[in-house]
Amino acid sequence: MPKLKTKRSAAKRYSFTASGKVKYKRQGLRHILTKKNRKRKRRLRKPGILDHTEVRRAKKLVPYT
Repeated sequence: MPKLKTKRSAAKRYSFTASGKVKYKRQGLRHILTKKNRKRKRRLRKPGILDHTEVRRAKKLVPYT
C-alpha cells in the first residue's frame, strides 16, 4: 500500500496533543479589532480544541501524527 499524502493546509492549521486532542488557532483576531471587546480578544488568543466529532476527519487529513 502506498504512503498517504498529508493535506498541507490541514497540517498548518491543526496540531495534535499527546492525549490525541486537536488544537487550532481561533478565527476572528486578524482585523476589525476595535469593535471587539478586550475580554473577547483575550479569549481568541487561546488555542481552540476541536470537537471530538471532528477529530477523525482531521486525523484523516493529517496521517502519521
